[in-house]
Amino acid sequence: MAAAAIADVPPRRAPPASAPAPERGIMRELMPLPKNLTWVTFDVYGTLIDWESGVYDAFVREAERDGFQMVDRAALIALFHEVSQEIEAGSYELYAEVLRRTAIEIAARIGWDLEPSRSGFLPDSIPRWLPFKETNAQLQKLAKRCSLGLIANIDDKLLGQTRRHIPIDFDLVVTAQQVRSYKPEAAHFVEFARRIGGKKGWVHVAASHYHDVAPCVKQRIPVIWVNRSRRALEASERKPTAEVATVREAVKLIEEAGGEA
Repeated sequence: MAAAAIADVPPRRAPPASAPAPERGIMRELMPLPKNLTWVTFDVYGTLIDWESGVYDAFVREAERDGFQMVDRAALIALFHEVSQEIEAGSYELYAEVLRRTAIEIAARIGWDLEPSRSGFLPDSIPRWLPFKETNAQLQKLAKRCSLGLIANIDDKLLGQTRRHIPIDFDLVVTAQQVRSYKPEAAHFVEFARRIGGKKGWVHVAASHYHDVAPCVKQRIPVIWVNRSRRALEASERKPTAEVATVREAVKLIEEAGGEA
């Protein structure tokens, strides 16, 4: 899931008069994407699925049962990032349990007297987390050119609930449950490379710099950052292979790089 805070993007210099202007929203590659791409993988939550809306709606719905006024969306999502990352950094447990523990801790911090026995409302909300409007059309378009995979911080069962919203037969899926680890640890990417026999011809697409971009750069896996919030990187943060604002723009770069037709 995306862990990026919202920040303004500094103004960019206009390109020289002799150079074609890049399409609005796309930051051209900091280095070339691999040619002859055969595999494109996606993070799921934040990249293909609007998990922030799903999480916030679930909290609001459950809090209304107690007449509790939920904090605003930005505050809740910031808490979700903080708490869930703390839990994921500990000993591995299923993501359903991570969500239950996250719900209990957030409730305690905002003064909502939530009974722990009701914390299942959060994993139970996952079937209502919907794709971004662009998701299915772009995946269907790309599926004609490359093999597609998912690399997700979630359980197999919960991912199955999400995949009902995405009518694509993915060629390979790696979940946190399979590797008993959560990104940004490298286990997902190491396992995917093992299954396809290396990193050649592979690019990853993700919205979370923390969970996906940083470990991909460290593992020397080309990565396109879907920077939906237009967050500016700190000087110490690793730069992606390319940066875009939407999955549609990521697919455009992949087509230009020469994904298999």
